[in-house]
Amino acid sequence: MSKIYNALNNRILVLDGAMGTMLQRYNFSEEDFRGERFKDFPHSLKGNNDLLTLTQPEAIKDVHRQYFAAGADIVETNTFSGTTIGMADYHLEDIVYELNYESAKIAREVADEFEAQDPSRPRFVAGSIGPTNRTASMSPDVNDPGYRAVTFDDLLVAYKQQVKALIDGGCDVLLVETIFDTLNAKAALYAIEEVKDELGIDIPIMVSGTITDASGRTLSGQTVEAFLISISHIPLLSVGFNCALGADQLKPYLKRLAHNTSFSVSAHPNAGLPNAFGHYDQTPEEMQVLIKEYLDDNLINIIGGCCGTTPEHIRLIAEVAEQYQPRQLPVVS
Repeated sequence: MSKIYNALNNRILVLDGAMGTMLQRYNFSEEDFRGERFKDFPHSLKGNNDLLTLTQPEAIKDVHRQYFAAGADIVETNTFSGTTIGMADYHLEDIVYELNYESAKIAREVADEFEAQDPSRPRFVAGSIGPTNRTASMSPDVNDPGYRAVTFDDLLVAYKQQVKALIDGGCDVLLVETIFDTLNAKAALYAIEEVKDELGIDIPIMVSGTITDASGRTLSGQTVEAFLISISHIPLLSVGFNCALGADQLKPYLKRLAHNTSFSVSAHPNAGLPNAFGHYDQTPEEMQVLIKEYLDDNLINIIGGCCGTTPEHIRLIAEVAEQYQPRQLPVVS
Protein backbone atom coordinates (compact mmCIF):
# COMPACT_ATOMS: atom_id res chain seq x y z
CA MET A 1 0.00 0.00 0.00
CA SER A 2 2.82 2.42 0.80
CA LYS A 3 4.14 2.08 -2.77
CA ILE A 4 1.59 4.46 -4.29
CA TYR A 5 1.89 6.86 -1.32
CA ASN A 6 5.67 6.94 -1.82
CA ALA A 7 5.24 7.59 -5.52
CA LEU A 8 2.82 10.45 -4.76
CA ASN A 9 5.34 12.03 -2.42
CA ASN A 10 7.95 12.05 -5.16
CA ARG A 11 6.06 13.22 -8.22
CA ILE A 12 2.74 14.08 -9.81
CA LEU A 13 1.21 10.79 -10.92
CA VAL A 14 -0.36 10.50 -14.36
CA LEU A 15 -3.64 8.66 -14.82
CA ASP A 16 -4.64 7.24 -18.20
CA GLY A 17 -7.15 8.72 -20.65
CA ALA A 18 -10.48 7.54 -21.99
CA MET A 19 -11.10 3.83 -22.56
CA GLY A 20 -14.33 4.40 -24.51
CA THR A 21 -12.73 6.89 -26.89
CA MET A 22 -10.04 4.36 -27.74
CA LEU A 23 -12.47 1.45 -28.15
CA GLN A 24 -14.57 3.49 -30.59
CA ARG A 25 -11.56 3.48 -32.92
CA TYR A 26 -11.94 -0.28 -33.35
CA ASN A 27 -15.46 0.17 -34.71
CA PHE A 28 -16.53 -3.16 -33.20
CA SER A 29 -19.66 -4.76 -34.62
CA GLU A 30 -22.38 -6.63 -32.73
CA GLU A 31 -20.52 -9.85 -33.65
CA ASP A 32 -17.27 -8.48 -32.21
CA PHE A 33 -18.97 -7.60 -28.93
CA ARG A 34 -20.48 -11.10 -28.76
CA GLY A 35 -17.36 -13.05 -29.65
CA GLU A 36 -17.61 -16.83 -29.76
CA ARG A 37 -18.88 -17.17 -26.21
CA PHE A 38 -21.98 -14.97 -26.58
CA LYS A 39 -22.73 -15.55 -30.26
CA ASP A 40 -26.18 -17.02 -29.50
CA PHE A 41 -27.05 -14.65 -26.65
CA PRO A 42 -30.70 -13.58 -27.10
CA HIS A 43 -30.13 -9.86 -26.43
CA SER A 44 -28.12 -7.16 -28.21
CA LEU A 45 -24.66 -6.62 -26.67
CA LYS A 46 -23.20 -3.86 -28.86
CA GLY A 47 -22.11 -0.91 -26.76
CA ASN A 48 -21.29 -2.97 -23.66
CA ASN A 49 -17.63 -1.92 -23.48
CA ASP A 50 -16.99 -3.83 -20.25
CA LEU A 51 -17.88 -7.09 -22.02
CA LEU A 52 -14.96 -6.56 -24.43
CA THR A 53 -12.69 -7.66 -21.58
CA LEU A 54 -13.99 -11.19 -22.23
CA THR A 55 -14.64 -11.07 -25.97
CA GLN A 56 -11.80 -8.78 -27.19
CA PRO A 57 -9.15 -8.97 -24.43
CA GLU A 58 -6.28 -8.10 -26.80
CA ALA A 59 -7.92 -4.77 -27.62
CA ILE A 60 -8.21 -3.92 -23.92
CA LYS A 61 -4.56 -4.90 -23.36
CA ASP A 62 -3.52 -2.76 -26.30
CA VAL A 63 -5.31 0.32 -24.90
CA HIS A 64 -3.59 -0.16 -21.52
CA ARG A 65 -0.22 -0.57 -23.26
CA GLN A 66 -0.70 2.62 -25.27
CA TYR A 67 -1.45 4.62 -22.13
CA PHE A 68 1.51 3.23 -20.18
CA ALA A 69 3.76 3.85 -23.19
CA ALA A 70 2.48 7.45 -23.29
CA GLY A 71 3.63 8.02 -19.71
CA ALA A 72 0.73 6.97 -17.48
CA ASP A 73 1.59 5.74 -13.98
CA ILE A 74 -1.95 4.45 -13.35
CA VAL A 75 -4.38 2.73 -15.71
CA GLU A 76 -8.04 2.15 -14.92
CA THR A 77 -9.69 -1.22 -15.35
CA ASN A 78 -12.35 -1.61 -18.04
CA THR A 79 -15.12 -1.89 -15.43
CA PHE A 80 -16.92 1.46 -15.39
CA SER A 81 -20.35 -0.25 -15.67
CA GLY A 82 -19.27 -3.46 -13.97
CA THR A 83 -22.05 -3.96 -11.42
CA THR A 84 -25.15 -6.15 -11.57
CA ILE A 85 -27.14 -2.88 -11.73
CA GLY A 86 -25.20 -1.64 -14.76
CA MET A 87 -25.14 -5.04 -16.48
CA ALA A 88 -28.91 -5.57 -16.02
CA ASP A 89 -29.41 -3.47 -19.18
CA TYR A 90 -27.69 -6.26 -21.11
CA HIS A 91 -29.07 -9.19 -19.07
CA LEU A 92 -25.52 -10.07 -18.03
CA GLU A 93 -25.73 -9.85 -14.23
CA ASP A 94 -24.37 -13.40 -13.91
CA ILE A 95 -20.90 -12.58 -15.29
CA VAL A 96 -20.17 -9.48 -13.19
CA TYR A 97 -17.57 -11.08 -10.90
CA GLU A 98 -15.73 -12.57 -13.88
CA LEU A 99 -15.83 -9.25 -15.82
CA ASN A 100 -14.22 -7.34 -12.97
CA TYR A 101 -11.72 -10.05 -12.08
CA GLU A 102 -10.54 -10.47 -15.68
CA SER A 103 -10.40 -6.71 -16.28
CA ALA A 104 -8.18 -6.25 -13.23
CA LYS A 105 -6.02 -9.22 -14.24
CA ILE A 106 -5.48 -7.86 -17.77
CA ALA A 107 -4.52 -4.41 -16.50
CA ARG A 108 -2.22 -5.98 -13.89
CA GLU A 109 -0.41 -8.05 -16.54
CA VAL A 110 0.28 -4.95 -18.63
CA ALA A 111 1.36 -2.91 -15.59
CA ASP A 112 3.78 -5.68 -14.61
CA GLU A 113 5.19 -5.75 -18.16
CA PHE A 114 6.03 -2.05 -18.01
CA GLU A 115 7.32 -2.18 -14.46
CA ALA A 116 9.65 -5.05 -15.42
CA GLN A 117 11.14 -2.82 -18.14
CA ASP A 118 11.82 -0.06 -15.58
CA PRO A 119 11.65 -1.33 -11.97
CA SER A 120 12.48 2.15 -10.65
CA ARG A 121 9.06 3.34 -11.81
CA PRO A 122 6.11 1.40 -10.35
CA ARG A 123 2.93 1.17 -12.44
CA PHE A 124 -0.46 0.96 -10.77
CA VAL A 125 -3.89 -0.46 -11.56
CA ALA A 126 -6.97 1.44 -10.40
CA GLY A 127 -10.22 -0.50 -10.20
CA SER A 128 -12.78 1.71 -11.94
CA ILE A 129 -16.07 1.86 -10.02
CA GLY A 130 -18.65 3.90 -11.89
CA PRO A 131 -21.81 5.51 -10.50
CA THR A 132 -24.29 3.02 -12.07
CA ASN A 133 -27.15 4.27 -14.22
CA ARG A 134 -29.46 4.84 -11.25
CA THR A 135 -29.56 7.45 -8.52
CA ALA A 136 -30.40 6.81 -4.88
CA SER A 137 -31.03 10.49 -4.00
CA MET A 138 -33.56 11.47 -6.64
CA SER A 139 -36.63 10.11 -8.36
CA PRO A 140 -36.42 9.39 -12.09
CA ASP A 141 -40.18 10.08 -12.22
CA VAL A 142 -41.17 13.77 -12.01
CA ASN A 143 -44.72 12.73 -11.11
CA ASP A 144 -43.55 10.70 -8.11
CA PRO A 145 -40.74 12.55 -6.29
CA GLY A 146 -40.65 9.99 -3.50
CA TYR A 147 -39.90 7.07 -5.83
CA ARG A 148 -36.37 5.64 -6.02
CA ALA A 149 -35.13 3.33 -8.79
CA VAL A 150 -32.47 1.92 -6.46
CA THR A 151 -31.85 1.75 -2.71
CA PHE A 152 -28.66 2.17 -0.70
CA ASP A 153 -28.79 -1.55 0.15
CA ASP A 154 -29.17 -2.53 -3.53
CA LEU A 155 -26.09 -0.47 -4.36
CA LEU A 156 -24.15 -1.87 -1.39
CA VAL A 157 -24.69 -5.47 -2.50
CA ALA A 158 -23.76 -4.68 -6.12
CA TYR A 159 -20.66 -2.69 -5.20
CA LYS A 160 -19.40 -5.32 -2.75
CA GLN A 161 -19.35 -7.91 -5.53
CA GLN A 162 -17.49 -5.55 -7.85
CA VAL A 163 -14.97 -4.48 -5.20
CA LYS A 164 -14.17 -8.06 -4.18
CA ALA A 165 -13.53 -9.07 -7.82
CA LEU A 166 -11.33 -6.02 -8.51
CA ILE A 167 -9.21 -6.74 -5.43
CA ASP A 168 -8.99 -10.46 -6.28
CA GLY A 169 -7.85 -9.53 -9.81
CA GLY A 170 -4.90 -7.51 -8.52
CA CYS A 171 -5.87 -3.81 -8.28
CA ASP A 172 -3.56 -1.52 -6.28
CA VAL A 173 -6.18 1.15 -5.68
CA LEU A 174 -9.95 1.54 -6.06
CA LEU A 175 -11.31 4.56 -7.93
CA VAL A 176 -14.92 5.55 -7.17
CA GLU A 177 -15.43 7.91 -10.08
CA THR A 178 -17.79 10.14 -12.03
CA ILE A 179 -19.89 10.62 -8.91
CA PHE A 180 -23.09 12.52 -9.69
CA ASP A 181 -24.97 11.31 -6.61
CA THR A 182 -22.99 11.21 -3.37
CA LEU A 183 -25.39 8.68 -1.84
CA ASN A 184 -24.37 6.21 -4.55
CA ALA A 185 -20.73 6.99 -3.76
CA LYS A 186 -21.33 6.47 -0.04
CA ALA A 187 -22.72 3.01 -0.85
CA ALA A 188 -19.55 2.25 -2.83
CA LEU A 189 -17.31 3.51 -0.03
CA TYR A 190 -19.25 1.54 2.58
CA ALA A 191 -18.95 -1.56 0.38
CA ILE A 192 -15.18 -1.06 0.14
CA GLU A 193 -14.86 -0.71 3.92
CA GLU A 194 -16.90 -3.90 4.46
CA VAL A 195 -14.80 -5.88 1.96
CA LYS A 196 -11.58 -4.57 3.53
CA ASP A 197 -12.79 -5.73 6.96
CA GLU A 198 -13.89 -9.13 5.64
CA LEU A 199 -10.59 -9.73 3.81
CA GLY A 200 -8.44 -8.17 6.54
CA ILE A 201 -6.65 -5.92 4.03
CA ASP A 202 -6.19 -2.25 3.33
CA ILE A 203 -6.34 -0.73 -0.14
CA PRO A 204 -6.05 2.96 -1.10
CA ILE A 205 -9.22 4.68 -2.31
CA MET A 206 -9.55 7.50 -4.84
CA VAL A 207 -12.81 9.42 -5.05
CA SER A 208 -13.70 11.56 -8.06
CA GLY A 209 -16.90 13.57 -8.37
CA THR A 210 -18.52 15.24 -11.35
CA ILE A 211 -19.59 18.88 -11.53
CA THR A 212 -22.38 18.68 -14.06
CA ASP A 213 -22.93 22.30 -15.11
CA ALA A 214 -22.09 25.96 -14.56
CA SER A 215 -23.89 25.99 -11.20
CA GLY A 216 -20.80 24.27 -9.81
CA ARG A 217 -22.80 21.47 -8.22
CA THR A 218 -23.09 17.71 -8.60
CA LEU A 219 -26.30 16.36 -10.16
CA SER A 220 -27.66 15.67 -6.67
CA GLY A 221 -27.15 19.33 -5.79
CA GLN A 222 -23.96 19.45 -3.73
CA THR A 223 -21.40 22.22 -3.91
CA VAL A 224 -17.68 21.36 -3.98
CA GLU A 225 -17.42 21.91 -0.22
CA ALA A 226 -20.53 19.85 0.60
CA PHE A 227 -19.31 17.00 -1.58
CA LEU A 228 -15.93 17.06 0.12
CA ILE A 229 -17.40 17.05 3.63
CA SER A 230 -19.74 14.17 2.84
CA ILE A 231 -16.95 11.80 1.75
CA SER A 232 -14.09 12.91 4.02
CA HIS A 233 -14.99 10.59 6.90
CA ILE A 234 -12.99 7.85 5.16
CA PRO A 235 -9.18 8.09 4.82
CA LEU A 236 -8.71 8.62 1.09
CA LEU A 237 -5.67 8.50 -1.16
CA SER A 238 -7.16 11.33 -3.19
CA VAL A 239 -10.29 13.32 -3.92
CA GLY A 240 -10.93 15.06 -7.21
CA PHE A 241 -13.18 15.69 -10.20
CA ASN A 242 -13.55 14.12 -13.63
CA CYS A 243 -15.79 14.15 -16.69
CA ALA A 244 -18.61 16.59 -17.65
CA LEU A 245 -16.26 19.58 -18.08
CA GLY A 246 -13.06 20.41 -19.91
CA ALA A 247 -9.89 21.41 -18.05
CA ASP A 248 -10.58 25.15 -18.22
CA GLN A 249 -14.19 24.87 -16.97
CA LEU A 250 -13.12 22.50 -14.18
CA LYS A 251 -10.34 24.70 -12.82
CA PRO A 252 -12.32 26.96 -10.43
CA TYR A 253 -13.84 23.90 -8.72
CA LEU A 254 -10.48 22.18 -8.41
CA LYS A 255 -9.12 25.33 -6.79
CA ARG A 256 -11.83 25.26 -4.14
CA LEU A 257 -11.21 21.57 -3.56
CA ALA A 258 -7.43 21.93 -3.29
CA HIS A 259 -7.74 24.73 -0.73
CA ASN A 260 -10.12 22.76 1.48
CA THR A 261 -8.66 19.26 1.68
CA SER A 262 -5.55 17.67 3.12
CA PHE A 263 -6.02 14.67 0.79
CA SER A 264 -4.16 14.49 -2.50
CA VAL A 265 -6.16 16.06 -5.35
CA SER A 266 -6.85 14.33 -8.68
CA ALA A 267 -8.31 15.60 -11.94
CA HIS A 268 -9.15 13.88 -15.17
CA PRO A 269 -11.15 16.35 -17.26
CA ASN A 270 -12.63 15.82 -20.71
CA ALA A 271 -10.88 17.01 -23.86
CA GLY A 272 -12.96 20.20 -23.78
CA LEU A 273 -16.74 20.24 -24.23
CA PRO A 274 -18.46 18.06 -26.83
CA ASN A 275 -19.40 19.58 -30.19
CA ALA A 276 -22.86 19.33 -31.79
CA PHE A 277 -22.12 15.72 -32.77
CA GLY A 278 -20.95 14.67 -29.31
CA HIS A 279 -17.27 14.59 -30.32
CA TYR A 280 -14.40 16.19 -28.42
CA ASP A 281 -12.25 18.52 -30.47
CA GLN A 282 -9.66 19.76 -27.96
CA THR A 283 -6.22 18.83 -29.23
CA PRO A 284 -3.50 17.34 -27.00
CA GLU A 285 -1.54 20.60 -27.37
CA GLU A 286 -4.52 22.73 -26.27
CA MET A 287 -5.19 20.49 -23.30
CA GLN A 288 -1.52 20.54 -22.26
CA VAL A 289 -1.62 24.35 -22.00
CA LEU A 290 -4.67 24.18 -19.70
CA ILE A 291 -3.17 21.43 -17.51
CA LYS A 292 -0.02 23.52 -17.16
CA GLU A 293 -2.19 26.16 -15.45
CA TYR A 294 -3.21 23.54 -12.84
CA LEU A 295 0.46 22.84 -12.24
CA ASP A 296 1.43 26.51 -12.09
CA ASP A 297 -1.25 27.01 -9.44
CA ASN A 298 -0.15 23.93 -7.46
CA LEU A 299 -3.60 22.33 -7.56
CA ILE A 300 -3.02 18.64 -8.23
CA ASN A 301 -1.23 15.43 -7.28
CA ILE A 302 -2.78 13.10 -9.88
CA ILE A 303 -3.66 14.17 -13.42
CA GLY A 304 -5.21 12.33 -16.37
CA GLY A 305 -7.96 12.58 -18.95
CA CYS A 306 -11.59 11.55 -19.36
CA CYS A 307 -13.90 11.61 -22.42
CA GLY A 308 -12.19 12.39 -25.70
CA THR A 309 -8.64 11.98 -24.40
CA THR A 310 -6.18 9.64 -26.10
CA PRO A 311 -2.61 8.41 -25.50
CA GLU A 312 -1.38 11.54 -27.31
CA HIS A 313 -3.21 13.76 -24.79
CA ILE A 314 -1.70 11.74 -21.94
CA ARG A 315 1.79 11.91 -23.47
CA LEU A 316 1.74 15.72 -23.50
CA ILE A 317 0.15 15.90 -20.03
CA ALA A 318 2.86 13.55 -18.66
CA GLU A 319 5.54 15.62 -20.37
CA VAL A 320 4.47 18.84 -18.62
CA ALA A 321 3.65 17.17 -15.27
CA GLU A 322 7.20 15.84 -15.07
CA GLN A 323 8.50 19.39 -14.78
CA TYR A 324 6.58 20.14 -11.56
CA GLN A 325 6.60 19.08 -7.93
CA PRO A 326 3.39 17.57 -6.55
CA ARG A 327 1.01 19.79 -4.59
CA GLN A 328 2.01 19.97 -0.93
CA LEU A 329 -0.81 18.70 1.27
CA PRO A 330 -2.11 21.55 3.44
CA VAL A 331 -3.22 21.10 7.04
CA VAL A 332 -6.94 21.86 6.95
CA SER A 333 -8.55 22.61 10.31
